[in-house]
Amino acid sequence: MKSLPLRRGGGASVGRGPLFLARLRWREFDWHILLVAFALLVFGLLFLNAMTLADGDQGRDDVRIDAHLKKLAVGLPFLIAGLLVRARTLRHNAAYLYAAAIALLVAVPFVGDVRNNAQRWIETPVFDIQPSEFAKLALILVLARVLERNRLERWRDWGRPLFLAALPMGLVVLQPDLGTALTIVPVTLGMLHLAGARGRVLGGFLMLVALTGFGAWRWDVGFQGYQTERIETWKESFDADSLIEGRRGAAFHQYHARVAIGNGGLLGQGLGSGIANRTGILPERDSDSVFAVICEEGGLVGAGALVLLYLLLIVLLMASAAGLRDRFARLTVGGVGLYFAAHLFFHTGVNLGLLPMTGLTLPLLSTGGSSMLVTFLALGIALGLGASHEPALDRDAFRSY
Repeated sequence: MKSLPLRRGGGASVGRGPLFLARLRWREFDWHILLVAFALLVFGLLFLNAMTLADGDQGRDDVRIDAHLKKLAVGLPFLIAGLLVRARTLRHNAAYLYAAAIALLVAVPFVGDVRNNAQRWIETPVFDIQPSEFAKLALILVLARVLERNRLERWRDWGRPLFLAALPMGLVVLQPDLGTALTIVPVTLGMLHLAGARGRVLGGFLMLVALTGFGAWRWDVGFQGYQTERIETWKESFDADSLIEGRRGAAFHQYHARVAIGNGGLLGQGLGSGIANRTGILPERDSDSVFAVICEEGGLVGAGALVLLYLLLIVLLMASAAGLRDRFARLTVGGVGLYFAAHLFFHTGVNLGLLPMTGLTLPLLSTGGSSMLVTFLALGIALGLGASHEPALDRDAFRSY
């Protein structure tokens, strides 16, 4: 099997240095990743602007493109900061960042704002912070740090990374935010696989998670009433008559999401011309349901182009990770790719009715301040680690793949 060219360092654990990178290999900078991410961002802006115009025509102000642009302006420095921060700084401070994220999650029940049956947000003068979003990135960094010298060769090697993932996941479930908690599972298992875990073992863990979730739902342990209702509604929604019957009740969101997707046909209704936009009836159409709007107004062609573009971003990030010598950098960049993959899977699955209804954004397209900041920061970190020029002295730097 032909070896992959290991072209970059990505970081070092020796010596001291300034917070910002001294050198970036601009010739090896992943401009193609930045270009694809920018294309997705523009893709989302087109549809969000159409939502704003449709709301204006109907005398509503549910979606405001100006508010989204302000959040983009706030998020841009996070992209630059992620690009410039040194790998050694991330490595040395991963545990502190993780501890800060856990502290915010612990603080939510005491100072958080309750909305839509969940306590997930902490109000700030600029915009509301959703600590669970920051916890995802902090988890990626701390797992990369722990797995940097942990090849998962013994059973006791699994305890620490699994505990680090289970702690924020449990705190997020208590908010409750089942959708965000579920995204932690594929990110964690994916990073364990990148670190050397066998697929058979990971499959066993995934089966255990699935059986635990099924058992908790079956015997109504740990689920809120509305969560149980959503699962029951989702199960019944595979029957068309049941879905139509519940369109004014528990199946309201699922019904209108599927109607919007079905209305799209091959080429779509055109920007701002879909029923979801004209009536504003689809809940959270600028965030949790943005894929349904894109399906209706862009059709199969538009939605397919979006999914292919998103998959391209994920593949490019994973390819960038594969080319890094430094294990910490490789795991971090791979974790960022898994972050985007998890969101794509759950967001589209929920909107298509393949998964129970839960609120989850589609990064780079949906509105949402915390999601946007974390997305920009994660993308900047991945690009920065890919272009950094520092020596890598760990065992993987001399390994033939």
